[in-house]
Amino acid sequence: MGSQDRAGHEPEQSAEPAEARVARPNALARRWAIVRATAEAGMSTAEYAVGTVAACAFAAVLYRVVTGGSIVTGLTDLVESALATLS
Repeated sequence: MGSQDRAGHEPEQSAEPAEARVARPNALARRWAIVRATAEAGMSTAEYAVGTVAACAFAAVLYRVVTGGSIVTGLTDLVESALATLS
């Protein structure tokens, strides 16, 4: 019986050679250096949330403008004028 941890479990044996386990932290450090050095692409979740709220606010304002009395009257007059020209 080998050494056990506090829970009484045997330590897991890794199938990879010791050289690969030692090289992994260096590879991870290089990857993080590349990530930190490159510019961010895309938006984060907070940016998506702000963009969604702004789009909804713009849609609400646009809806109010289009459904306002003067716009509806203007569009109705325009359509009636176009139909009168055709007939």
